[in-house]
Amino acid sequence: MTTRVMLVSPAAGDAQREVRFDDDGPLNEAGLRRARAAAGALPTADRVFTSPSLRCRHTAEELGLSARSAPELAGCAMGAWRGRTLAEVADAEPLGVSAWLSDPDFAAHGGESLRQLCDRIADWLTRMSLDAGRVVAVVEPDVVRAAAVCALRVPADAFWRLDVPPLTVTELSGRGGRWNLGLGRALGHG
Repeated sequence: MTTRVMLVSPAAGDAQREVRFDDDGPLNEAGLRRARAAAGALPTADRVFTSPSLRCRHTAEELGLSARSAPELAGCAMGAWRGRTLAEVADAEPLGVSAWLSDPDFAAHGGESLRQLCDRIADWLTRMSLDAGRVVAVVEPDVVRAAAVCALRVPADAFWRLDVPPLTVTELSGRGGRWNLGLGRALGHG
């Protein structure tokens, strides 16, 4: 009984260009065009989910997916940093940014630590593995990173060593709690 989980990173929005802790902004025009161009590129799935963020929901819609919003697939809760740019936070709280980048248990911003994010995504993967079939989920890049950390059973600080470009597919396949990982295939037609 094999489960295949295809994690699709959303198209770009202005928050990514601005290096902003996501403020649930929409896709930008270029992101919308790229998502529309990739419509129909994914295989059919038994279960289809999306992170609750606006850009993930819009990406799923533009890809032609009828997806259920799943709160457990939300990006990392960034507390007081949400909506601010990394530069703004680094100027105001340089020690906090340093701790965030080096300590997977850091959550002094009032949100969620990277370890908590990884644990939440590990729980979701465990639930998905209980049923065979294909799962497609349009999720934030940090959710893709957390899933890769969980699948490979590497320390949570490996999170920062994983890059997730927009509109790429990371595929996990497995059974019995063991996952194989296929990384970053571009989504679309060229």
